[in-house]
Amino acid sequence: MASSPTTGAHIIARTLRHLGVTVIFGLVGVPISDIAEQAINLGIRFIGFRNEQAASYAATAYGYLTGKPGVCLVVGGPGVLHAVADLQVGNSLANAFPLLPLGGSSETHPVTKGALQELDSISLLTSHTKLSIRPPDIQSAPQIIADAYRSSWYGKPVTGFVDLPADLIMDPVELPNDIEQVEIIPQSPTGGADEARLFKIAQLIKTAKAPLVVIEKGIAYARAEGVIRELIDKTQMPFLPSPMGKGALPDSHSQNVSFARSTALQLADVVLILGARLNWIFHFGESPKWNPTARFIQVDISPEEIGRNRGDAELGIVGDVNVVVPQLLHHLSNWHYTTSASNFTRKLSTAKHRNEAKAAAAAADSSIPLSYAHTFHVIKSALHSLSPPEDGGIVYVSEGANTMDISRSVFPVEHPCLRLDAGSYATMGVGLGYAIAAHEAYNSSAAEASLGTRSRKKIVAIEGDSAFGFSGMEVETMARFQMDVLIFVINNGGIYFGDSNSAEDRLKKQEKSARGEGGEGGPRSWALGFEVGYEKVAEACGGKGFLVRTPEELKNTTAEGFRANVPVIVNVIIRSGKVEKLSFGWQSSSKKKTRQTNSYSKL
Repeated sequence: MASSPTTGAHIIARTLRHLGVTVIFGLVGVPISDIAEQAINLGIRFIGFRNEQAASYAATAYGYLTGKPGVCLVVGGPGVLHAVADLQVGNSLANAFPLLPLGGSSETHPVTKGALQELDSISLLTSHTKLSIRPPDIQSAPQIIADAYRSSWYGKPVTGFVDLPADLIMDPVELPNDIEQVEIIPQSPTGGADEARLFKIAQLIKTAKAPLVVIEKGIAYARAEGVIRELIDKTQMPFLPSPMGKGALPDSHSQNVSFARSTALQLADVVLILGARLNWIFHFGESPKWNPTARFIQVDISPEEIGRNRGDAELGIVGDVNVVVPQLLHHLSNWHYTTSASNFTRKLSTAKHRNEAKAAAAAADSSIPLSYAHTFHVIKSALHSLSPPEDGGIVYVSEGANTMDISRSVFPVEHPCLRLDAGSYATMGVGLGYAIAAHEAYNSSAAEASLGTRSRKKIVAIEGDSAFGFSGMEVETMARFQMDVLIFVINNGGIYFGDSNSAEDRLKKQEKSARGEGGEGGPRSWALGFEVGYEKVAEACGGKGFLVRTPEELKNTTAEGFRANVPVIVNVIIRSGKVEKLSFGWQSSSKKKTRQTNSYSKL
């Protein structure tokens, strides 16, 4: 018996609910607003953003934090282009985050005639996604959406895209009741390694003089922190986390060599890579950053990663770390690295203490305008007094140039999935979208139902003033959905550095310009507005804003912002920084050494 007339929007929304989707990120317009409304009617939460880029960033981060594809709903044409304007699909691909964008499009009958916002999004996105597809009719839409959802999730998690024409969404249809039913998709299957290769790898590790385990955010995504902890505790091998790999093992763990990063890379002779890739973050495994004779053992779910750059294909394992690591531990039973007699360990310890002393000295400089180091020291101390790291009650989001680079070594995390930054694609503009995703992943009613009320966490976004500018209006999104996010804007009036914090210097520049002695071209390319009142954005949206200049003001407003139940922006005025030739230490060429922008890039 046929059901009463309905529309494709209702069928699409029901399909998403059957797939277990509890939240959709997006920005509505014709024709996809009908899908959003139907989803809300079915109990799915729709987070409406002010910009499609921020919505797609949020969906990717949500996919990482929850382990299932984040769903993003945007209009066709400009909406799709905005969602991928900064190669957001590339961001999903580079980070291996599962993402399912659904894009509306013009009706099918006027295609090629110049229809409103007409765009061949399938051709545009096919090369950037695992699957890009348009259902030919509403009857096939549920299964096609399910296939795209599964393709973005299984194997290497990336992006699956579904294009939804307006007539498919809006036209009334009469269909059997079961047409929109799809099966719940089980967790991606896992795989292990053959015993002969595991034996060979174990023998190599046992004979290493300077073994090192490298872990990245893939460990957190795979929820593999338990087996990694067992590996490190039993073997006593040093480990090095990537910036977003922090917390998969506690930063306080005795074998963590983050503060001796350069020394670890230069001396390691056997490197076990888990949930990580030999990309720019780890300098492709190449010298002079790495020991030129080091052997690299890769464990990855993606066969194409094995043997990439300096990876040894003969030692690589295609498999899930949750399966492979226990297998490897069996072959390493009763063996542990003898750290007490190791020259490698002694050199790591020396480097760690030296770098920690440098960081402590920099943090002690409380002069005004504030430095990055002291600013982060005050924020960290205040936050730790309210929520100790071992409680896992804070999620840190950071983006910017020096803001992200320096802060990643300052704020310790003791649990996985508590730190988000620009990631493998180094995408600026992700910060507030990521913060919204984290709030939804940990603090929504769906999160409380699956994780319990103790999962609730304070989201702290540490933004450079340039980075904040990419998505500042999403503070209104936070306020509308009652998200108590605490945002610090680290305001030096520029990208990397500003023109000057000194009123005297600014007056001299004005006088020089008036005399015709330069300055005709306006501000320098890296300069932003001087002491812009970013805190007023929060006030305008119903949140709280604070302008701070001193350590005491910063300490007090951090505590007040932490306790607030509305979005808070703390606008921290810091020194502009010394103008110098720009370089990015994390992307230093392996062929030619370049000067770091700051000392913390080496940690």
